[in-house]
Amino acid sequence: MSTDQSPAPETSVPTCYRHPGRETYVRCTRCDRYICPECMRDAAVGHQCVECVAEGNRSIRGAVPRTPIGARGSTSAVPVVSYTLIAACVLAYLAELASWRVVWEFMMLGRGLLPDGEVGGVAEGEWYRLFTTMFLHQRGGTFGITHILFNMWALYAIGPALEQVLGRWRFLALYVLSGLGGSVLLYMVGAPSASAVGASGAIFGLFGAFFVVGRKLGGPVGPIVVLLVINLVITFSVPGISWEGHVGGLVVGAVLAAAYAYAPAAQRRLLHIGAPLLTLALLTALVVVRTAELSPSVG
Repeated sequence: MSTDQSPAPETSVPTCYRHPGRETYVRCTRCDRYICPECMRDAAVGHQCVECVAEGNRSIRGAVPRTPIGARGSTSAVPVVSYTLIAACVLAYLAELASWRVVWEFMMLGRGLLPDGEVGGVAEGEWYRLFTTMFLHQRGGTFGITHILFNMWALYAIGPALEQVLGRWRFLALYVLSGLGGSVLLYMVGAPSASAVGASGAIFGLFGAFFVVGRKLGGPVGPIVVLLVINLVITFSVPGISWEGHVGGLVVGAVLAAAYAYAPAAQRRLLHIGAPLLTLALLTALVVVRTAELSPSVG
């Protein structure tokens, strides 16, 4: 009686996936492939292969940075929007110095007689004045120079910080809508012939936004409160200053900043887009109503 003694099957020895001739029993903790010492890269747990490490690095580089309120962060440290707005205001001021026509063609005016004898204003269909006025300032003189210098200083001082936190497009929307808010309030409650120029409505909007965002992020808000109080006192005590423009801008800026900063994470995108659009729609509706009120007086 004989016994069949078959040879035991050979056990396959694992080898590195990149170097088939090298035996190894170490696996990549990410893709589970065998890796030799040359292909090993230290990881938080175990080792990873060179391909998984490279893929992870690409993912990190491709990640979109976010600001404290969830806005898309900028890879550039230059506050492009703030500097562009300053440049636009300075260029507009130089254009004013070159020609008076720039002022009365683009200043805020409800409805009134222009120097050329024509009747113009927002009520006459010149809605652009609600927007263009925020880039103009009083032409020449001590007050005019002080006016633009203060507004540009304020924009330079707090604009970049807000732009960094809010993101460029949110910051731009807040600035423009604050300026429009000031123009619309003047149009609503001021005399039809009341005129105004200046970025102060937009600047007051930045003041309000800086306070709201500062409170949300736990930053110091004392200095901005002092600055705001001083400017409000000046607004209501110095003749010739449009309090409507300042207050309107302040309210719009604070409300929009609250929508940006306090939006729940789940509704953040909706509110960050919807709040400016809703604000614009409301301001537009107010302009339509006021224009309808002034229309019967035409002719």
